[in-house]
Amino acid sequence: MFLMETKRLVVVVIGALLNALALNFFLISANVYASGFTGAAQLVSSISADFFNLHIQTGILLLLFNIPVFILGWLKVGRGFTIYSIVSVGCMSLFLQFIPVIQLSNDIILNAVFGGVITGVGVGMTLKYGASTGGMDIVAMVLSRKKDRPIGIYFMSLNAIIIATAGILYKPENALYTLVSLYVTTRVIDTIHTRLTKVTAMIITKNAAALQKAIHQKLVRGITILPAKGAYSNDDKNMLYLVVTRYELYDLEKIIQEVDPHAFTNIVQTASVLGSFRRSD
Repeated sequence: MFLMETKRLVVVVIGALLNALALNFFLISANVYASGFTGAAQLVSSISADFFNLHIQTGILLLLFNIPVFILGWLKVGRGFTIYSIVSVGCMSLFLQFIPVIQLSNDIILNAVFGGVITGVGVGMTLKYGASTGGMDIVAMVLSRKKDRPIGIYFMSLNAIIIATAGILYKPENALYTLVSLYVTTRVIDTIHTRLTKVTAMIITKNAAALQKAIHQKLVRGITILPAKGAYSNDDKNMLYLVVTRYELYDLEKIIQEVDPHAFTNIVQTASVLGSFRRSD
């Protein structure tokens, strides 16, 4: 457990460093904006400097924007998930302060593409190891636990505001290149982790009772248990069928590894879920 958590922490810090490099080396100098709270902090920093002559660092704004979200996550999601999110945002804010803003290229499309790729790698790594980059990730986690709502609309709404504001206050090309950067980021995250909100896990195990108990102690998710038989070994087994959010996938994998490392698990992406998507206590 110590090694797993240490690895998780290292990945979160590396992910924060990559996000900071993407901003300071590519996106900020080109006025191309990231997604979510990071893009909002970047946009407010640009507006305050260009229109009000107030130079507020993006890292400071990012940290301030996330404070109420951290409180929400601490109360509604859980301490572990929120602590790693705080580490991620805190390290990213620190890196943004000390890494200089450098314009490596005058080509906006290169800045948008490379900034999007590096951001996607940083976010994808962080999500893959069960943490988040704060902001909308925590909001999505709270909404998914409270009720099965279309979380994507919140991401799209915030990004749409960022893109529209960039297009109105600056050149329309900035909004278009921001779209390019967001698309690249999304595709990279798809490759490393998953951009879909939900995934379905089908777990073939001989220890169904122990695994079901361990999952319910950690995750607020219903489980369907079906009888199964091994075609080669002819052994009687069970299949646990459950749907989790992408934020819970790391915890689920860790539980399976601890309780039954010999279990066979198939993870598939889930486009939509109808009906109740939570466990009633």
